Amino acid sequence: ALFLLLAMSAAGCVHVLWLKSGVARRLTQPLDAGLSVRGRRLFGPNKMLRGLLAMPLAGGAFFALLGALRERLPQWLAHGMWDMPAAQYALLGLACGLAFMLAELPNSFVKRQLGIAPGLPASSPFLRTVFFVVDRCDSVLGVLIAASLLVPLPAATWGWVLLLGPCVHALF
Repeated sequence: ALFLLLAMSAAGCVHVLWLKSGVARRLTQPLDAGLSVRGRRLFGPNKMLRGLLAMPLAGGAFFALLGALRERLPQWLAHGMWDMPAAQYALLGLACGLAFMLAELPNSFVKRQLGIAPGLPASSPFLRTVFFVVDRCDSVLGVLIAASLLVPLPAATWGWVLLLGPCVHALF
């Protein structure tokens, strides 16, 4: 759990810096290509190509770095890490970073279909609360699902990441 939280948080920092870069500002192509359902955009204008680029690559890099350093890390941190080469860690990080970003799309789709404007909260207090929680948990669940498909992930890891991950995500 600590490995996933550290690696994904580091990737999140790179993602934030990337989004503020001049290069990223030029990649404003919407992921939904302007397509709509029932006259409403699939994801809206805030979900762009630039958002998908940094997190998978940064995830791959930080997973690989921690994987390569596994033998040199303190035992309390290295304990529970998978016994695999850094290249496999890189692929796992790439998958987790991509899953982090893609897991946000269903929530955006539902909000657009409910008429909630991009970047704004729902007008209903109930929906505002629901989407507040979903906004913090969707990406975390995406990472856990992707990781579980590729490596053994104990139930305790799921529990800790589900408990702490949304709090870390909220900080970003």
